[in-house]
Amino acid sequence: MITKAQVKHIQSLDDKKYRHEHGQFVVEGDKMVTELLSSDLNIIELYALEEWFKSNDIRDKKTTLIPVQPFELERISSLTTPNKVLAIASMPVWPSSIATLAILLDGIQDPGNLGSIIRIADWYAIDTVYCSENSADAFNAKVIQASMGSVFRIRVEKCDLIHLIKLNSDMPSYVTVLEGKDINLFSKITRGFIIIGNESKGVREEIKNLSHHKISIKRKGLAESLNAAVATGIICHCMLS
Repeated sequence: MITKAQVKHIQSLDDKKYRHEHGQFVVEGDKMVTELLSSDLNIIELYALEEWFKSNDIRDKKTTLIPVQPFELERISSLTTPNKVLAIASMPVWPSSIATLAILLDGIQDPGNLGSIIRIADWYAIDTVYCSENSADAFNAKVIQASMGSVFRIRVEKCDLIHLIKLNSDMPSYVTVLEGKDINLFSKITRGFIIIGNESKGVREEIKNLSHHKISIKRKGLAESLNAAVATGIICHCMLS
């Protein structure tokens, strides 16, 4: 039987403050939990219906298994329609070394966009995404869902982007701006920072001024701008494939 304390703790992890205070986050749904189980992250507890445990062999995983009834899962789930399983995992601790190829996100506040960009990074084997402090939290439930599990494999770290760029001034940096050079005119890269900004505000001026190259996806139609995740996918395809 799930306790009141367990319910309270799980529900508290919906809040960014408590996620980071405890260093834990929640993962829901069969697909997402399966992705989590295949990652290197530490899984603290698994709450699942008996039928889920019977269908999944997780004997080699060092985690506490807690069978629950459907009504109990409903109490701890943040989903409108609870799935069969919910996990609590520890947030990863990343090394202090700087990635030689990374995406830098300046003010990406929409969880869906952040999750999609993490998924794109995973697709193109970019193992690090640096986010400005005002970006969405990588372990927000919506980010996890939009990343389709990629957030369990990709290093997503919040930092002072200006400080990061200044500290690594020898790292080629490519900032997206409307008036930039057509990305198709650049050679493929294996090293550098690809900098993406907020859809409405773009990248901060100081970051633009610190960057080596101003790049752009040339517009042919009348749309004012591209979704940040769509732009990231196009840029990665042109500059990395």
